[in-house]
Amino acid sequence: MRFAVAQSGGPTAAINASLAGVYEAVMELSRKYPNDERLRSNVVYGVRHGIQGLFNEKMINLQEALSNPHDLALLKKTPSSALGSCRFRLPDAEEDDSLYHKIRAALDRYQIDAFLYIGGNDSMDTVAKLSKWLKEQGSHIQVIGVPKTIDNDLEGTDHTPGFGSAVKYLNMTLQEIVRDCSVYQVQSVTIVEIMGRDAGWLTASSCLLRTNGEISPNFIYLPESDFTVAQFLSDVRDALKINHRVICAVSEGVRPPDADLFRSGENDEFGHAYLSGIGKYLEKQVQNHIGCKVRSVELNIMQRCSAHVCSFTDLCEAERCGKQAVLLAVAGESGKMVSMRRGEFYDIVYDNIPAEEAANKVRLFPKKWITPAGNQICDEAIDYFMPLIQGEVYPEMSHGMPMHFQF
Repeated sequence: MRFAVAQSGGPTAAINASLAGVYEAVMELSRKYPNDERLRSNVVYGVRHGIQGLFNEKMINLQEALSNPHDLALLKKTPSSALGSCRFRLPDAEEDDSLYHKIRAALDRYQIDAFLYIGGNDSMDTVAKLSKWLKEQGSHIQVIGVPKTIDNDLEGTDHTPGFGSAVKYLNMTLQEIVRDCSVYQVQSVTIVEIMGRDAGWLTASSCLLRTNGEISPNFIYLPESDFTVAQFLSDVRDALKINHRVICAVSEGVRPPDADLFRSGENDEFGHAYLSGIGKYLEKQVQNHIGCKVRSVELNIMQRCSAHVCSFTDLCEAERCGKQAVLLAVAGESGKMVSMRRGEFYDIVYDNIPAEEAANKVRLFPKKWITPAGNQICDEAIDYFMPLIQGEVYPEMSHGMPMHFQF
């Protein structure tokens, strides 16, 4: 079989582990079934910059690029999308299928049997649309989705590769912020803005600091909770009566009145607003209404793919998801997304769902894990988050700096 694999959407610390998993699985099939005409001479191409790379046939032969075992091992620990990414929405084929014909022509030219797409809920929209169109055209080409997002908001899977490493980075960074804020006796408020447009999974995970005996973050605010500036200021005032420093974890998707004043107003290709500024907005509110020392910290892109503190569990699961995608293609599946199911003792079962069930949908953080006041996370959530951050991955160093793989 001949495979093509691409990466889409925002980068993570684990997305290249999924790419490595795809490559390894294809090569393993060739070795395992040397007498199978279909599998003994497998080929796998990497597509540069997602689905858009197919328009210009930007293909890399991964057997050649990853022939050195050291390069493959380094790829697994390299953050961000080594093949490059894109944010591109395929139009509905019923309205205009000209791009679909272009994609098929590129895949046919390279004699591709299966196209594997690593991405989030918007990428699964591409998987579902392209698979459906190819089938209607009578094409044999299969399309499989490999889950990826630090937002952890994909339907149909217990969690997503990339999320565990983001959680680990976030909590380690927050713990260091707590240490910094504990130095002085002066009253202070620190607001940490964390990624999460519609779902607050990543922000909610900051409750893990309690497992190390921290009382911070004092408050955790998610898009899933009702949020008002008045209640926020009341929470902070009450906390300052007890503690000289207050730390708040706030999801970027929290939308109090007038918050849009601090946002660009621009949208991405999928119509999602570019968010940032809630931390600075709340900083101004504290400054104006409480008057104590206050600062806001926007973690921004650092939380997406900080490989120096990534989770070993996360990378292993990401790699396995890539391998599972190859097995689905070999089994003749198409239009599916790899999914993970959690057992009682965190034994992960790798399964699949129709990609359309995850496409353009958002899995929200459970309200049952949010306290009635809407400003903290219940202890039950800790059991969900804790296994995802286990194990360390130490970067390979050269001249005192981490080494990264580049195509």
